[in-house]
Amino acid sequence: MIAQPQALDYQFSLLPQYLERLCGKLRIAVIHGGDNNQPGAVIYKTHNPRSTKTYEQVAHDIAQALRGIGFQHVLVMPDDMTLPDNLKKEGIHLAWLNTGGVQGYNPVSHTPALLEMLGMPYVGHNPLNSSTLDNKNAFKRELQALGIQTAPFLTWHPSQGTFQPSLHSRFATVFGDYSGPFIVKPISGRASLNIHFVDSVDQLSQAVAAVQHLTHNTALIEAYLPGREFCVSVCGYVTYSQGSFSRNTKPFAFSTIERVLDAEERIFTSMDKKAITANRGRLIGNDEPELKQALIELGQRIYWDFSLNTLVRIDIRADADGVLNVLEANPKPDLKQPTGNITSLVALGLEEQDMSYQDLILSLLADRLDYLLTHHFGIINHIVELLTE
Repeated sequence: MIAQPQALDYQFSLLPQYLERLCGKLRIAVIHGGDNNQPGAVIYKTHNPRSTKTYEQVAHDIAQALRGIGFQHVLVMPDDMTLPDNLKKEGIHLAWLNTGGVQGYNPVSHTPALLEMLGMPYVGHNPLNSSTLDNKNAFKRELQALGIQTAPFLTWHPSQGTFQPSLHSRFATVFGDYSGPFIVKPISGRASLNIHFVDSVDQLSQAVAAVQHLTHNTALIEAYLPGREFCVSVCGYVTYSQGSFSRNTKPFAFSTIERVLDAEERIFTSMDKKAITANRGRLIGNDEPELKQALIELGQRIYWDFSLNTLVRIDIRADADGVLNVLEANPKPDLKQPTGNITSLVALGLEEQDMSYQDLILSLLADRLDYLLTHHFGIINHIVELLTE
């Protein structure tokens, strides 16, 4: 019998024993995005300015990995109006968020906020971080406040009328003499969808109107960066590799990838239109050690400065001088289990870390439990009881 956590004041060395103990008891719900077309999913169907996707198959990939690790009670549930009753009915102890929300504005924050209210611990970003990461305006303003390089930008909401650059002094303040090209995209989105490449200033008004017509929400305008495009994945301090756990002194940054653009691609094509394969991402190797280290340090800094506590993918692009600029952060990066030649940008670099997909899933779960036991012991009494029965 494991000693009660209260008596031993949780230590990291106990984590493997705790996880083994929980495998037969802990009831986990992996939550995917709901479908507002399904009966009973919502009270009234509304608009979702963020491109909708349920991510249900990926939720099943995560659930299958958890079962492979040894967890015997793993369920997959939709994120909709039925969720609270389903969590209660199934006696769920811990949720894993794999959802971008159902509908409405700032939908990525809805489910973590609901779980906070229900007292349900979860693997996922808290409501504030979910919104900040998903809202490109809020994220880029925080980058600027922290002194982290990002492409010059401004936003335009439909309530502000037709966007006419020549009539607005702020445009000149932000961009100066720069006349293009530009990128126009939704303030909240996913998978490189609904993004417009615009050659010159006189095309901006039409592109902004197109984004606003589709999303009924703010459009973001930023200077186009002509350099190489990269991404780096970063998560917490606890990792599992080659049969053992480690608690690192810095966030775990991995999968330093150069996105390989086709000759006709100005921006990386949506995964919905072109699957992520091994030839669409090139792992930055030891032939470019300074670049690799710069990407790692940038990912770790963002994780630390934004007080994150689960996986995020940072998208980065170099300007004409090779200076790295952070474009955005994906609060719910694709966690698809690699199959054949189809993979994800997160999983591309796991082999380099001597990790499998299942190892990554265990790392994310272990890191969250370690964090909760260390810093929020009092809000997981129901899990502590499982350890002390």
